[in-house]
Amino acid sequence: MNITVAGIQWGDEGKGKIVDWLCGRFDVVVRFQGGNNAGHTLVAGDETYKLSNIPSGILHRGKLNVIGGGTVLDPVSLRKEVRALRDRGVAVSPENLAIADNVPLLLSVHRELDRLRETAAGKGKIGTTLRGIGPAYEDKIGRRAIRLCDLSDPEGIPVRVDTLLRHHNALRRGMGAPLIGDAAICDEILQVADWILPFAQPVWKLLHNRQEKGERILFEGAQGALLDIDHGTYPFVTSSSTLPGGIATGAGVGPDRAGHVLGVCKAYTTRVGAGPFPTELFDTAGQRIASRGAEKGTVTGRNRRCGWFDAALVRQICTISGVDSLALTKIDVLDGMDEIKICVGYRLGSRRLDHMPPSTTDQQRLEPIWESVPGWQEATEGVREIGGLPAGALNYIRRLQDITGVPIDILSTSARREDIVLINQDWKLR
Repeated sequence: MNITVAGIQWGDEGKGKIVDWLCGRFDVVVRFQGGNNAGHTLVAGDETYKLSNIPSGILHRGKLNVIGGGTVLDPVSLRKEVRALRDRGVAVSPENLAIADNVPLLLSVHRELDRLRETAAGKGKIGTTLRGIGPAYEDKIGRRAIRLCDLSDPEGIPVRVDTLLRHHNALRRGMGAPLIGDAAICDEILQVADWILPFAQPVWKLLHNRQEKGERILFEGAQGALLDIDHGTYPFVTSSSTLPGGIATGAGVGPDRAGHVLGVCKAYTTRVGAGPFPTELFDTAGQRIASRGAEKGTVTGRNRRCGWFDAALVRQICTISGVDSLALTKIDVLDGMDEIKICVGYRLGSRRLDHMPPSTTDQQRLEPIWESVPGWQEATEGVREIGGLPAGALNYIRRLQDITGVPIDILSTSARREDIVLINQDWKLR
């Protein structure tokens, strides 16, 4: 059976570790959306790896890693990542990394437009990673993107670049930025063409053939469901579908191929950048969580905003995403707290809501309805058996299950690969 690992908060849930831990059971690992704005941190022994383009299965020998056409690919960023991995002894080649031949390329013009817009927005900025993700997806939808397959036709590149820059230079002119010449972008593309083209494959066909052979596929979500372009906290979202439903188009497989959907969430909540955050903490508890959890963005290095677990929002996203079970991470960050709060719903004026409404104005006015549970003083860090967990931690886990209505099958007790508690022992057999 295939499996989909999806973040169900605002990203940074620890998906990379869960995917890394699961990889031994699967043959293929697929990224199907997003780009190098999503960072996954993997800890293997004493080594820490930070990935932003390549699927987390790259650390496992014999696994095929696939970047689907639903992503946007920065070839310069990818080449740096590949070189860094090779320098550390990790093999990366067309033998274990395949890139969809129809993937849109993210270029310097996209990064520059991202920065220009955020600067111009001032206090109204969204808080993007400034990697150019949004502008790259805009060009894809606008049918002017330059795709990986286009690099095999160097004579046609100037025409495509001209089409692209007619749009971008009009925007730049309106913002008072200098115009870009066609030659600069053509050179940028041609400099990476020979290096990246050997990785190009018809990914839809590759995945179909692997499935026909009985191989198992792990779909690795990037970012989190609350950043989804349709169901997230719009407009403070990314520009792709981060839900499991994005697999079909993003990887080129049937919607029935997602398999078991494993949602990943932290034992508390974090968010990077601007946007509504009903359970955000501004007190010593929030500072303690941020410090113990080392809450800085993998890609941007920005401080993450921290808050209590929003069970109402997790329940909502699990319903939308079709989550079958949960993996709860960073439980150890809550060690030593006397009291832990859980958001079970919201008040909006005189109304009580069991879900987050879509209006940004309403989202900013939400007041959490809290439920308090006792904390625990014993350590959960490094625990690998359910019998080693403190009673308070077990009670907290059970309460989260009751409120969200979804079983918690897996518990992560540190950043290290091996520190996993299987609450549902069936995972030993998968």
